[in-house]
Amino acid sequence: MLVLVLILVTLIAFPLPLVSAVKFQVEAHHDPPRKCLWNYAMADTLVVISVSAPMASSMQRLDMEIVDGSGSRNIYQSKRGLKGETRMAVTTHADADLGVCFRNVLDPSVPEGDADKHVRAIDLDVDIGADAVDYNAIAKQESLSGLEVEMRKLEGVVKEIVEELNYLKRREARMRDTNESTNDRVRNFFFMTFTLLILLGIWQILHLRSYFRKKYLID
Repeated sequence: MLVLVLILVTLIAFPLPLVSAVKFQVEAHHDPPRKCLWNYAMADTLVVISVSAPMASSMQRLDMEIVDGSGSRNIYQSKRGLKGETRMAVTTHADADLGVCFRNVLDPSVPEGDADKHVRAIDLDVDIGADAVDYNAIAKQESLSGLEVEMRKLEGVVKEIVEELNYLKRREARMRDTNESTNDRVRNFFFMTFTLLILLGIWQILHLRSYFRKKYLID
């Protein structure tokens, strides 16, 4: 009973794995810009992208690319000419925002002025982490009961929470190291500046003393 209470408290205290579902439209152009939807995902996380894009006309081509916002700018998958239902699964390489990007390319035979007449409606679902796992397939394969499936889901959620806590711990350690390094640099700069000011003051005193002696103003 205590374990169940702890799990429920943990699930309330921390965010659950992200599920993103959105519907939108992409207008066709001869040189269309990318339209991206971003979700944060930790490294080595399973992400399942489901896209429904019914074909509107043959005068446009919908392309999709899955990228991340890390320094490496990883490109996970790309597909040209989306039609109907499309489902892709990727495993992230870095702690970064994951973007699902679309470009709707207008056929060269269609004037750019008619671009507003060629639009693709997109229904996008992004499942990240435990919600990306097909527990129904696992239940059939391993003959799990309904309760066992729910416990398996909770296990996946708790595992992700632990991984997120470890990530936050590593991030806090990096920030602490950065702060300590910055403090050391500031302290060293202060001592260097203070020493230079003292040396400059001594030089000015000696220089003025030599000048006054040359002018016979002092002995």
